Amino acid sequence: MELEPWMRGTHVTLDPLRRGVVHALELAGEDAERWCAGLNEEQMFARPLGLAHVAFHLRHIVRSLDRLLTYAEGRALDEAQLRALSTEMDGSSAEEVWREFRDGLWTAKERVRGFSATAYDEPRGIGRKQLPTTVGGLLVHCAEHTARHTGQVVTMAKVVGGPVFKR
Repeated sequence: MELEPWMRGTHVTLDPLRRGVVHALELAGEDAERWCAGLNEEQMFARPLGLAHVAFHLRHIVRSLDRLLTYAEGRALDEAQLRALSTEMDGSSAEEVWREFRDGLWTAKERVRGFSATAYDEPRGIGRKQLPTTVGGLLVHCAEHTARHTGQVVTMAKVVGGPVFKR
């Protein structure tokens, strides 16, 4: 059995919080690739019982990371981010979803690396109401929100993949 990212002794130049977030993002990518590798186009967009499809969760993971990291960087969402928010359930090809997921995850890891441990207590606001949080809080939420949706990716992949997952 391969070790999970946090057990590999990587990213040791990062402080523990950023290292943990990067490890969580790496694990999300590895889990998505592992459990969704055998899915075809139809399975990627299947919605049993009306649940959100695998493609939605992959897209939502990276678009949420983009939004959360924008807030952590002290910026407001731009028009493109706001438009993207309303299209996460929209259909496109599985190939496009995978490209967005892989690119978005890579970009998010780079953005996380760019923060300083001295910024964790800096106040930030989320959304139109500018709900109060901190840079550190947003980074932790990046990890836990990604993990939550990765679990849903794995579960949905098992449901729609059928015999592919008899391991």
